[in-house]
Amino acid sequence: MGFIPEWARRAQSAWRYRGQERPPFAVVPGPGQESVWDYPRPPRIASDAREVTVRVGAHEIARSRRSVRLLETASPPTVYVPPDDVRMECFEREAGTSRCEWKGEAHYWSVIVPGRRVNAAAWSYANPLPEYERIRGYFAFYPSRVECAFDSIPVVAQPGRFYGGWVTPDVVGPFKGEPGSEGW
Repeated sequence: MGFIPEWARRAQSAWRYRGQERPPFAVVPGPGQESVWDYPRPPRIASDAREVTVRVGAHEIARSRRSVRLLETASPPTVYVPPDDVRMECFEREAGTSRCEWKGEAHYWSVIVPGRRVNAAAWSYANPLPEYERIRGYFAFYPSRVECAFDSIPVVAQPGRFYGGWVTPDVVGPFKGEPGSEGW
C-alpha cells in the first residue's frame, strides 16, 4: 500500500456507516437483490461480466463485458468501463477536477456526438490512490446525463446531483444522495 494523503485520511474517518450492519431504515433485499448497506467502506471493486452499454441518443459511446463495479456503503454501484471499450474520439477532457477520499483526484469528460455535447458526462482517475489502481484510466458515467444499461436493462440515476451510482432492480437502498443522507 502506498502513500495516502492526510486530507484523504481525515475524510475517510468521518463516515458514520461502514457496512458492518444495516441501519433500521435500510430496505431488506429480496431474492437476487443486494443491499447497499452491506457494501463496505472503504469501497470494494468487483468484476462484472454483464454487458454495459452507454449511449447518447442513437450514438453508442461505450460497450463492455469487462467493467468493474465500485461498491460503497449507502451508494448504488458506480460502474467503471475500461478505456479500450470506450469510443475515445467522442470524449473531450474538461478543466475541472474533484477529490474522492478513497480514489483520489477525478478528471471530468464531455461527450461529443453529431449534433450534441454532454458536459461532465463521465469521469476517470489518471492516478488513483494505491488501493484503487485497478480503475486507473477507466471511465465512469453519470446515468443522469447519458443512457446507461446493464444487459439491456436501463439504469436509473442515483439521487442527487453529485453521485454517479447505477440503480438497477437488483440493488436496494435507500441511497446516499437523497435529502438528509449527507452523513451516510
